[in-house]
Amino acid sequence: MSLAAPSASANAPTPPAQSPSQPALKKFLRPLHLWAIAVGLVISGDYFGWNFGLKETSPFGMLIAVLFVTVMYVCFIFSYTELSTAIPHSGGPYAFARRALGPWGGLFAGCATLLEFVFAPPAIALAIGSYVHFRMPMLGKIEVAVLMYFLFAAINCWGVELAVTFELFVTGLAVFELLLFFGICGPHVKLSYLLTTPLIPKGIPSIFAALPFAIWFYLALEGVAMSAEEVVCPERDIPRGYIAGLCTLVCLALGTLICTSGVTSTENLIQDESPLPRAMATVLHPDHILTHLMVYIGLFGLVASFHGIMMGYSRQVFALSRGGYLPPFLSYLHPKRKTPIWAVIVPGLVGLLVVLLDKTEQAISLSAIGATLLYAVSMVSLLVLRKREPELARPFRAPLYPIFPLLALVLAAVCFIAVLRSQPLLGTLTAVLFALCALYYHLVARHRVLSTGGSL
Repeated sequence: MSLAAPSASANAPTPPAQSPSQPALKKFLRPLHLWAIAVGLVISGDYFGWNFGLKETSPFGMLIAVLFVTVMYVCFIFSYTELSTAIPHSGGPYAFARRALGPWGGLFAGCATLLEFVFAPPAIALAIGSYVHFRMPMLGKIEVAVLMYFLFAAINCWGVELAVTFELFVTGLAVFELLLFFGICGPHVKLSYLLTTPLIPKGIPSIFAALPFAIWFYLALEGVAMSAEEVVCPERDIPRGYIAGLCTLVCLALGTLICTSGVTSTENLIQDESPLPRAMATVLHPDHILTHLMVYIGLFGLVASFHGIMMGYSRQVFALSRGGYLPPFLSYLHPKRKTPIWAVIVPGLVGLLVVLLDKTEQAISLSAIGATLLYAVSMVSLLVLRKREPELARPFRAPLYPIFPLLALVLAAVCFIAVLRSQPLLGTLTAVLFALCALYYHLVARHRVLSTGGSL
């Protein structure tokens, strides 16, 4: 496993075939940008969402759930990086499944990705509203969440340089704030909060029930692959950015869980979407300047993920439209700024509807359903491509193959079952959404998909 850049030879990956008439994204991203996108996509999971898992189990049980999910993501990302460098395409998982499993495989992966990336932003927007409302009660949570959609849709429509530079800035601030939080709360951690008696009051099933919320620490990390067409040197830069981002997120997830659950009661942390300010307030004081800082700078962590996932879903919608799966207008690029403006706006309207319903936990669970399905189909695609296309240029190869992809596949299946058990009605809703997508593909899009070859 080497991260060194391969020589410019036949071993370099062949970019996706595109005709001159097809829209193409601008190449701009380097490893530091990819690290910022990787961490930024996910870092909101340190600020909220995971704490709802404490409704299901104890802090120790939550730690086991997080470690379980961490193993899954380590195996998944090291395997997924092979696909990302071999097939650098803005469609990411849709492109991998389309090549390995055919048009229906591409449709399934694309639907799973949209489910994850369209329903995660409303949950984050509501958390931003909750953080703001925590300090300024005169501002309503829903109103702030709606404002976030309008503001960041405008930034994403403006241009990729502005969007990625902003992502780098807010991600850096969010990481700094978490490190500051660890430094303040770490010395006050008490084992009595972490190691309750009994350790897991509700037993092993409670750990299983907490898995959907443990996923929130890493959910959407795979979105880096959707920026592959905008990377200057995908075969070298994607592994560097991805692995650096994964290592950062593992450290932040474990630090957040311990430094938050170890300083206050579970009942205090599960009240709303702002567990870190509540933990900080117990260590210091609700009116302490650092508690205020936790709220204000902590918003940058939420903003980083909200903005990053919005970038991710716009690239996925753009790629699915260009490949024929979605209406053609969604792959329209602004002639000057080269941004997929309709691919930003239309999913944003869906997100606004979810915000108005104010169902944070349900949005998190829907995202987790999409994510686990996406992980499973991506690992199947890797296994199929290894067998079917052994000659495919692979600048980065999954370590310990086939152990890593198989383990990621099994663990993703376990997490999928856990989410369905906790939210069976959402499983039914997911099935309905997939059926509607399949019906649209069969009646409207199939001919266009076959004629474009899925843009691969």
